Amino acid sequence: MLKLSLLAATALVLTACAPMMSAETPADPAERASAIVNDYALAIADPLRPAGEVARDPLRKPAEMLAFIGIDGGERIADVRPEEGYFSRLFARAVGPEGRVYAYVPNQTAARENAFGDTLATDYPNVTRLTGALEAFAIPEPLDVVFMGQEYHDFVIDRFNVDVAAMNAAVFRALKPGGLYVILDHQAAAGAGTSVVGTLHRIEGSALRAQVEAAGFVFDGETSVVRNPEDDHSLSVFDEAIRGRSDQFVYRFRKPG
Repeated sequence: MLKLSLLAATALVLTACAPMMSAETPADPAERASAIVNDYALAIADPLRPAGEVARDPLRKPAEMLAFIGIDGGERIADVRPEEGYFSRLFARAVGPEGRVYAYVPNQTAARENAFGDTLATDYPNVTRLTGALEAFAIPEPLDVVFMGQEYHDFVIDRFNVDVAAMNAAVFRALKPGGLYVILDHQAAAGAGTSVVGTLHRIEGSALRAQVEAAGFVFDGETSVVRNPEDDHSLSVFDEAIRGRSDQFVYRFRKPG
């Protein structure tokens, strides 16, 4: 009982601190940056995060990822195919109570993953689970960010039967002008394009860029925080020799306007 009480108290403290990012963020740029970093630390320290997810932090670099996306409170974010919710949990705390996270589950995986989304919505009042076709991706309000974490390559696999061009166009429509489309995925070997999406579960970054830019997005930057130059791109990302340590890229695209 004591452990549960401590967790509940900690959760209340985190919730109380979260509005700092939207309502009380300092005007001075240096103070503002410090406040945002502190809020990322609170998101990462969230006691509702499962131990298995916390154990992945050294490889997944959550603080750096939140900073690259640029979350500073109050955003509307869609996490597309969140699965168990590694990033959705971080987003829920980082956007604070004035923000909203939409855990968007594709129809193809809904039978297994709707339950994950419902758990997220139960744990976090600012999370809503939605389910639908990727080609008809739509959210009840304009979004600041659409995020896909290690999922885009799956949508390119033939058996998923996704019209990727239509999906990217739907994401474009769902974002506010100036909104961001952020994609994390496993890098494939140079020249592989999309040829190994179903075998190695990798996609060449340049091929992904071409698909996304064709929808009207402008490339807005990348981060190397989850790159691994020791990965030669020859193994499936599920091979135990590389699992969890694959070479990954993170691209940020912006909707013009």
